[in-house]
Amino acid sequence: METSEKIQGSGILQLFSSLLIPQSSCTAKVANIIAEVAKNEFMRIPCVDAGLISPLVQLLNSKDQEVLLQTGRALGNICYDSHEGRSAVDQAGGAQIVIDHLRSLCSITDPANEKLLTVFCGMLMNYSNENDSLQAQLINMGVIPTLVTLLGIHYQNAALTEMCLIAFGNLAELAESSKEQFASTNIAEELVKLFKKQIEHDKREMIFEVLAPLAENDAIKLQLVEAGLVECLLEIVQQKVDSDKEDDVAELKTASDLMVLLLLGDESMQKLFEGGKGNVFQRVLSWIPSNNHQLQLAGALAIANFARNDGNCIHMVDNGIVEKLMDLLDRHVEDGNVTVQHAALSALRNLAIPVVNKAKMLSAGVTEAVLKFLKSEMPPVQFKLLGTLRMLIDAQAEAAEQLGKNIKLVERLVEWCEAKDHAGVMGESNRLLSALIRHSKSKDVIKTIVQSGGIKHLVTMATSEHVIMQNEALVALALIAALELGNAEKDLESAKLVQILHKLLADERSAPEIKYNSMVLICALMGSESLHKEVQDLAFLDVVSKLRSHENKSVAQQASLTEQRLTVES
Repeated sequence: METSEKIQGSGILQLFSSLLIPQSSCTAKVANIIAEVAKNEFMRIPCVDAGLISPLVQLLNSKDQEVLLQTGRALGNICYDSHEGRSAVDQAGGAQIVIDHLRSLCSITDPANEKLLTVFCGMLMNYSNENDSLQAQLINMGVIPTLVTLLGIHYQNAALTEMCLIAFGNLAELAESSKEQFASTNIAEELVKLFKKQIEHDKREMIFEVLAPLAENDAIKLQLVEAGLVECLLEIVQQKVDSDKEDDVAELKTASDLMVLLLLGDESMQKLFEGGKGNVFQRVLSWIPSNNHQLQLAGALAIANFARNDGNCIHMVDNGIVEKLMDLLDRHVEDGNVTVQHAALSALRNLAIPVVNKAKMLSAGVTEAVLKFLKSEMPPVQFKLLGTLRMLIDAQAEAAEQLGKNIKLVERLVEWCEAKDHAGVMGESNRLLSALIRHSKSKDVIKTIVQSGGIKHLVTMATSEHVIMQNEALVALALIAALELGNAEKDLESAKLVQILHKLLADERSAPEIKYNSMVLICALMGSESLHKEVQDLAFLDVVSKLRSHENKSVAQQASLTEQRLTVES
């Protein structure tokens, strides 16, 4: 540091540019001095100001290996964490020359050449680290296939391999476009080959850091599965599952998380499912009853990922997966692990989607198992609990009636309908309230919901920004008006339902099904004296008669019927 300060003070830096010429015998020494002083942060801008970048970049065309080595070091150090250094190298066109060198020297494996390749990789990394536009520039220059080829040839050289891995990690974090370039190389094969050779935790961790962002790309997921990554991950899990050592615990987490990520791709997931007979699927199943929270979590998430099409869901339910998930939930009722609860509920929700699974899961006691979490104060758990119940009662009248008469559940739903901080929980609670009425068509369920103060939430839901939710609310309200109007009358009035319906019908942006169901509801409300009076006061006839010429036939027909009804009743 002291020397660097003196060099800077003496003005020698300015003389160096004239010594950086190919013919000079001391060129390599000068480049070496620059490389050493540029290790100090405060020397990087002075090196740029002294005009050293352009002559250094020119030297990259030299045939002398020592000159190339020292020049690469000098440029790499000047670029390290220095915007000015990177800019100057960019303007002088240094990156392209270095990439060309990597390509032409790539197949030579003697130690001196490997050292040079390592320095060049390091230079490109310092040049582009945390700079998206420079990383994009390198990708456009084709650096990715070049580095993958390098890794394939020099996988036994630790320093060079490490440089490649760090560069991959940086580039893979970039955009989807970089992942597409990676997908067109054999990176998956090379990384898995390298992974199998590593014994040290740190080295494996470096490879993991590249695998995780790459595995977000579906094509690469499939390539990694085909290259045998899953077998490596399962082996790590088996080795580390009983260890308390911090490194082992971390590695178990990384391996099982990556396993779950690979299952997010449709093709990779289906390949590993193998009709439910696959070794991988069976091994993942065995994680669920384990005593390790991380494995329970990964196992439940993996099942949720396998449960992404009806065939898989039906197979899993027929083979007893529901009982395993219920046992897992049971272990986490009191002071349980929230992430495990969330994952197990996600899996059950997905499994409940196929129609044939609903009755089977209901008779297995899934609703009872899920209701144990009603007291949870964790929004993610509340959200999945609601979604699971909603899936289970879809078109299941008996189950919907049973749940709809459960006063504890209905009161909790009404409470969650006001969870302003958690839009997801609020939306799902409203949808479940509506679903209880729509699928049970039961007077008792409606009475329970009226008694618990749920009516006003269904009216608010009719003004949701989501058409599907508006529609579900209107259908439920029409059933309330048809089955229990006297009971719900006061609540419908104070929630200003009639005014809301007028607005929905008058608004040109309302979807056809919303207009249709609003008119059905208006007709149903005529049975109540006070609501009938509100309808008369609001001049509904004008709005409705306009809809007789609506382009949607059902809307036009319903408008005629509603107009007749309004005319007769007035």
